[in-house]
Amino acid sequence: MRALPPPHRALALSLAVLAGYVDSLGFLQLGGVFVSFMSGNSTRLAASLAEGRWAAAGGLAGILILFVMGSFFGALIARGRQGRSRSRVLAFEGGLLTLAALASWTGHKPVAIGLMVMAMAAENSVFLRNGEVAVSLTYMTGTLVKLGQSLAAAVMGGDRWGFGPYLVLWAGLTGGAVVGALTFGRLGLAALWPAAAFAFLLAVVTRFSRAA
Repeated sequence: MRALPPPHRALALSLAVLAGYVDSLGFLQLGGVFVSFMSGNSTRLAASLAEGRWAAAGGLAGILILFVMGSFFGALIARGRQGRSRSRVLAFEGGLLTLAALASWTGHKPVAIGLMVMAMAAENSVFLRNGEVAVSLTYMTGTLVKLGQSLAAAVMGGDRWGFGPYLVLWAGLTGGAVVGALTFGRLGLAALWPAAAFAFLLAVVTRFSRAA
């Protein structure tokens, strides 16, 4: 995050906000299951297996598989044609969120959840370096680790404000989750429409900017 130029930092922050928003919708709809945080879902899967709650375990396993699929397709899109890879991934994410909104509108909420999971996984392919995630956008464990390490470096005489980008990224995801929860309370999964529109807006802006 610290190594990114300003246009890329702005894009990363916007995507963290979007991820928090969408994850909040899924979390509230599913009653405590995430659409972007697979470490938490893996722990829930293990607990469900240990307790013999096979239906819950099957649902969680399905979410994990869909997340891997979304990551797979996102990486393929990002590594396809040279140039403008970020805008293509964002357009793909926007398409998935649009389909999720349509599925929810027609009463197919499980399908909507699956598409949300794939969209969140694909988002992590926006910033790839050597085929691997360079900036975590939909989960903040690594970001908080780097925040703590940057604070330690500042105490030891290093960059006094090196922690700033990580704090801002975490705040973006958290703020997006707050907005998502408030919107879900009013609209339910119809709150996916603004998320899809925002993803497409980012795709267009990125396509014609240095962040592409």
